[in-house]
Amino acid sequence: MIRLLHVILFMGVAFCCSAQTAKQSLISPYLKTGAYNHERGDVFSFNANQANLASLSSFSAGVFSERKFMLNELSLFSAAVALPTTSGNFGLQLHRFGNTSYNEMQAGLAYGRKLNDFVDLGVQFNYYTVNIAGYGKASTVNFDAAAIFHFTDQLHGGIHIYNPAPSKFGKTKEERLPAVYNTGLGFNASENFFVSAEIEKTEDLPISVNASIQYKFADRFLARGGVVSGTSVWFLGTGFIFKNCRVDATASVHPQLGLSPGLLLIYTKPVKK
Repeated sequence: MIRLLHVILFMGVAFCCSAQTAKQSLISPYLKTGAYNHERGDVFSFNANQANLASLSSFSAGVFSERKFMLNELSLFSAAVALPTTSGNFGLQLHRFGNTSYNEMQAGLAYGRKLNDFVDLGVQFNYYTVNIAGYGKASTVNFDAAAIFHFTDQLHGGIHIYNPAPSKFGKTKEERLPAVYNTGLGFNASENFFVSAEIEKTEDLPISVNASIQYKFADRFLARGGVVSGTSVWFLGTGFIFKNCRVDATASVHPQLGLSPGLLLIYTKPVKK
């Protein structure tokens, strides 16, 4: 209960303070690890870089749920859908954090397209809303822009910008979402082993270095782990692949706030030969 009160108090202060930009990410770091994995990305990979949509070749959909710090009041839910077309690939995503007393939600429509053999581009438009019991509801719109560069068949890098034009919300338009800048690299060391590293700068916060590894073994199993230096969070997960579905059991650990267990489910439509 004490942890919950501390978190809710912080969120209330962040919402009410003038020109406040601090906010927690609505996307679990576990979902971001495939952003620069051109060969083994999944439907959630475009959450971190919309240009990754261009690498997806079939319809895919997924849901993810995480109970932050083992508290039902701090539940995180994410859903994503990717739809390849002859005119480029489209993606939908939804993230919701909190409960009836305090909650944040973001819905986004993304588009990714292969520009040439070297560059993929992506863009996303978002609708963000926050609701605090007793204070009311506020919303705003913003966008992401991203690019991925294919240096070799194994090495890929990219950049991603979230909310570059400050989006203000609230009755007085004094609250605003922060801009977030990312640049990273991903390396497919082999068919089954992938490693990535990313530098992230959120407005008004120190730089964070995010690193992850993924290993697929026995054809049906995979393991994934990583660290986010900005929040001192470690995360890991194991996945099982059965026909067209994948199920991951995940967990992240904060040194003071504790464990956050999660569950991921992804369906991918088989590619017609």
